[in-house]
Amino acid sequence: MSVVLVTGASTGIGNLTVKALASAGHTVYASMRDPAGRNATAVSELKDIANRDDVDLRVVELDVQSQASADQAVSTIIDTAGRLDVVVHNAGHLYVGYVEAFTAGDISDLFDINVLGVQRVNRAVLPHMRERRSGTLVYVGSTTTVSVPPFLGPYVASKFAFDALAMVTAYEVSQFGIETTIVMPGAFTQGTQHFPNASHASDDAITAAYAALDPMVARNEEATASLFDPKIDADPATVGVEIARILSLPAGQKPFRSVVDFTQSNVEQVIKVTEQSRRDFLTRLGFSELLELKAA
Repeated sequence: MSVVLVTGASTGIGNLTVKALASAGHTVYASMRDPAGRNATAVSELKDIANRDDVDLRVVELDVQSQASADQAVSTIIDTAGRLDVVVHNAGHLYVGYVEAFTAGDISDLFDINVLGVQRVNRAVLPHMRERRSGTLVYVGSTTTVSVPPFLGPYVASKFAFDALAMVTAYEVSQFGIETTIVMPGAFTQGTQHFPNASHASDDAITAAYAALDPMVARNEEATASLFDPKIDADPATVGVEIARILSLPAGQKPFRSVVDFTQSNVEQVIKVTEQSRRDFLTRLGFSELLELKAA
């Protein structure tokens, strides 16, 4: 079993994932901001689960917007557990609104969480993984990088950047025995606080100028829910279950991408084509070894 750090674990998919991984037998560090304050209720719940189910589920403070916080969290885990095998990059935030109405500052703030947060955590953990010549990076991405839905512009842009950073990092760290998987959840309209907790554009005047589109925004969640097959339970807990399945696979046999989507958006077909193109490009460059995990 692995020692796993999950970022953004106080709510939503991150919270469901730490429960799934602990249940699977891993030592799991659920990271979050302010565990003694704003997230004290989440901490209490996770501690209750650990005691009730006799699983190794711990909490560590980590703010992905602070390099010092990421460094301290990783140091704490290594000091207490002796190693860190897996990082699940899950922390993120959602923006809903019209692209023009978001200031550059708004978008910068979102990228600081959704993109630079990943870089900070990687810079904290990769020296340890490179020294050990082993490790797994799991990125919780998004099918929005394929479907590109409306009214989520800055969020979709941040997920494109998140995905690109994950891919290029994967090439480089693979040569040090570090494996990468990008899990791509589709939209979920129940079971998380993603939409209720979303932020909105700060320019109210520009937002008002787009008022003719407000009815579309108002029914966005309803429209998304209509894409689900009514016979299937679109439960976000399936993302954590899939991550647990991936971590159970031997080194070198984990999928580079895994799609968990109930909106029937043909994402797998698009990914199949783009992955073949990517592999062909690197092979023609003469860098095909970057596509394979180098054994320790």
